Amino acid sequence: MGWDISYHPISEEQIKSWYFDVLEDKNAIELLSQQYSLDDFYKQKYLDTIDVALKTDAGGIFDKTHGYYIAVVQGFFEKYFYVRGGALSFSESGNLKKYFKEWETFIPREKLTENVYNQIVENYCSGVFLPNNQVKQLLEDYKSDPSIKNELDDLFSPKYIGVFLKALEYADEKGLGILEATEVMEPNPIDLNQSSCYSNLYNCDPEGALLYQEATLELIAEIENQQGGQKAGTPPPTYTVIHTKESEKKEEKKGFWKKLFGK
Repeated sequence: MGWDISYHPISEEQIKSWYFDVLEDKNAIELLSQQYSLDDFYKQKYLDTIDVALKTDAGGIFDKTHGYYIAVVQGFFEKYFYVRGGALSFSESGNLKKYFKEWETFIPREKLTENVYNQIVENYCSGVFLPNNQVKQLLEDYKSDPSIKNELDDLFSPKYIGVFLKALEYADEKGLGILEATEVMEPNPIDLNQSSCYSNLYNCDPEGALLYQEATLELIAEIENQQGGQKAGTPPPTYTVIHTKESEKKEEKKGFWKKLFGK
């Protein structure tokens, strides 16, 4: 399984008000839904996500539970960005650690689980968090520090570095930090209308998924040419979207990419 990475612009204050405060009082969802004009479908997904979060075991992995759920919740309120494969968490040099803010430094100890890694450790997991001042700094350093530019270019490849920078720029313009996560959005590159999303698919910037589809179709065409025009492999499986009935799944997916790009 590959890595479906997403970047979620969000501040420390929003993490508190959209997630941890709601864990204390689920009634806050009604007020937040009115304040941000969430429709009933996503309000219910929000509630279902919080219900799952409330079952988190204190001995679990924070990044696989609360960290991941925070990324899911962010997508109900705000735009987020998808890239395939690359992630800040995958840096091995240590050069990027200065930009990251650890959960332990701003989340109350009683809200943390026993294990906190502050990076992607497996699928369905949060990764690193950059506060707004470090989002700004990383953007500046990408332009002025060749070592940082080279590292980011290597992590995200020529196809996706533009999407990652767009995510940083969006967060910077909004005065937000940015949270990394995996498998919040899972595109089906053969048929984007069969993609799945644990959050609000409509809030995902489509560029990264379209790049993934483009690369996949190019690879299929190359394999078919090598095999003399025979069809190669089988399409990826159709994924499901959690917290929805079958009719709601179809309604959420139906025509989304077609509306945007005629896909």
